[in-house]
Amino acid sequence: MTSKESGVSALSIFTAPTASAVTGAPAEAPVPAARPCGEREIPAVLGADLEVPVRGGRLVPYANLDYAASAPCLEPVSAAVAAALPAYSSVHRGAGYASQLTTARYEQARHTVRAFTGARPGDAVVFTRNTTDATNLLARSLPEGTTVVVFDTEHHASLLPWTDPVRLAPPAFPGEAVRAADAALEGVRGPALLVVTAASNVTGELWPIAALAHIAHRHGARILVDAAQLAPHRPLNLTALDLDYVVFSGHKLYAPFGTGVLVGRPDWLAGAEPYLKGGGAVRAVNGGATAQDPDAPEVEWHDDPEARHEAGTPNVLGAVALAAACDALTATGWNALVREEGRLLGRLRAGLAAVEGVHELSLWGPDHPRVGIVSFVVDGFTAREVAETLSNEYGIGVRDGKFCAHPFVRHLLDAVDTSGCDPDNAVTASAVRASIGIGTTEEHVDRLLAALADLTSRRG
Repeated sequence: MTSKESGVSALSIFTAPTASAVTGAPAEAPVPAARPCGEREIPAVLGADLEVPVRGGRLVPYANLDYAASAPCLEPVSAAVAAALPAYSSVHRGAGYASQLTTARYEQARHTVRAFTGARPGDAVVFTRNTTDATNLLARSLPEGTTVVVFDTEHHASLLPWTDPVRLAPPAFPGEAVRAADAALEGVRGPALLVVTAASNVTGELWPIAALAHIAHRHGARILVDAAQLAPHRPLNLTALDLDYVVFSGHKLYAPFGTGVLVGRPDWLAGAEPYLKGGGAVRAVNGGATAQDPDAPEVEWHDDPEARHEAGTPNVLGAVALAAACDALTATGWNALVREEGRLLGRLRAGLAAVEGVHELSLWGPDHPRVGIVSFVVDGFTAREVAETLSNEYGIGVRDGKFCAHPFVRHLLDAVDTSGCDPDNAVTASAVRASIGIGTTEEHVDRLLAALADLTSRRG
């Protein structure tokens, strides 16, 4: 079923029912020149000149088509970290110049992320280790008795942290996703949370998050959006979309320095036990109850949810890197980035469709809007065989497996002829994923297509 047939257009994915559309679209190592893209320059990634060994001992330029797992570092991100290192110090604790400067950089990073996500003025921006960590933080902060509704199409980071969630089957088209969420929330009493991805890490397909947010709020529920795969590819405006919480990771946003973030409403976070208990999360540690003051608390935690849930020394450089990536993408302009990605993605998908025996996986059909992620299977070969051959013989990096979305991948594999794969075998019932981003070139795409054509010719 196409997006037109399902009544959901590329624009309506990011259009709230009552709001306007959101437009959307090592330091010493040699740094390649930025690539021009129309009137804008797309910043360079480190490692664009990396060479890798292939069978026979030759070295060939690496074709990185595994951006959905971890994106390479942007040159401006590397430069920002290098600039911060000489004055690196502790944050929020020191009176010395280096500590004050580092604290300022850390808090500026928080403001940058707030602007990048279009957060509301009062929203909390809590730095975490990654998307999984951020989601688990929110899971620990839910009010008692909260009902969680989640689709089986989710990444494990969104599927597993909850206690006894209501799990919804993969919807046949976007409108069914909205109706299923509506039905699941209909009879809920008390606090509720709808959990959904913005862009699938398996198929790249965009979800109708604005419509789902509208449905959640109509039932008095809140919505958490996993934006890990959306943030590197499309603008994100939490306010315009009326989202309650979003989570994403730096390592997928060209900032591979170990930081993620949870952005959203502060009340549940401020009312929850600290995610980690230790220095920084407390206002005071007292002696506890005394005869004079029997109600005196032993520990007084910060009311501010950012301080409350960031105990210990934070990953300052990770926050600086994440902010630098946000700044670089914003400065480049989303029109340039989306246009270039669309051109390469169209070339990749058209080429895959032309290779006999290659089957692209899709939940909502080939015409549904998506970001630069494509998963597929190849007749006569397991996903591991395909990935290893691409690496060993052609210098191409892709991902194979179930992409931390086991229920969803099994559902998709049931819909195609997975010749050569045993659907009951947890090892072979997998797919290949090619994902693109800044740094991907036509040569990378064409090399993959030629390699697959060569591989499928060996079946006879």
